[in-house]
Amino acid sequence: MKLFYRKYGSGPPLIILHGLYGSSDNWISIAKSISDRFTVFLPDQRNHGNSPHNPVHDYKSMTDDLLELVNDLKLQKFFLAGHSMGGKTAVNFALTWPERLYGLLVADISPLLQEGSNSMTFNQHSEILDSILSLDLSGIKSRKEVESFLKTRIVSEATRGFIMKDLKRESDNLFSWKLNARALRENLHRIMEGIEPGNMELRGVTGFPVYFLKGEFSEYLPEKDYVQIKRIFPAAEFTTIPRSGHWVHSDNPEEVKKSLLKFLDSQ
Repeated sequence: MKLFYRKYGSGPPLIILHGLYGSSDNWISIAKSISDRFTVFLPDQRNHGNSPHNPVHDYKSMTDDLLELVNDLKLQKFFLAGHSMGGKTAVNFALTWPERLYGLLVADISPLLQEGSNSMTFNQHSEILDSILSLDLSGIKSRKEVESFLKTRIVSEATRGFIMKDLKRESDNLFSWKLNARALRENLHRIMEGIEPGNMELRGVTGFPVYFLKGEFSEYLPEKDYVQIKRIFPAAEFTTIPRSGHWVHSDNPEEVKKSLLKFLDSQ
């Protein structure tokens, strides 16, 4: 699949992958702030932003999409960063094509399967996607109407904000969604997938620095996973981003930028 992407700056290549409900827009300010030192590519993953929609949505397909993009860009090696769902895509790429990476940064997501919390997280995302799917946009005349509808169904203001960024007005003055909520809902169990803890086949991926960023108030990267993660990536380092929840790049962009530059300067 040919992904839409944005490009900023010049220098060593860095690709940043957004998370669920997100798009390349989420990282523009950070990309611009480091564009004097790096060439930053911001793709929209499938079923998000301006990239194509497809009924298939899993980490193999997203990894294949990324491989196709870097080959089209003729990037032999590059830095790779990803947030949430994008972080899992980045990990999957690193496990499949480690020789293509100078380094890996994963923002606020554990690559491990979360047995205890999966049902709760799955239900939360189900409610969000069901809310989007239940809204008939054909009679909507303003963004305010959509926001009012979502406010009664999606408690998190931050989540509603990201969802609202996916709303666009078409040339006929009607509204539509950039994200493919139907495909995301039908593949939600695949989005929740992770590496089985103790998987003996995934030990000792080395050769490049690995950084994990954890939001101070987030539970998406539990500290109990650190030992298992280091068995997969022995060089992994963990940094807590203060005053931030799951959307670390939005809650504390300056600290994320500092961590990103430290990671990039490690080579």
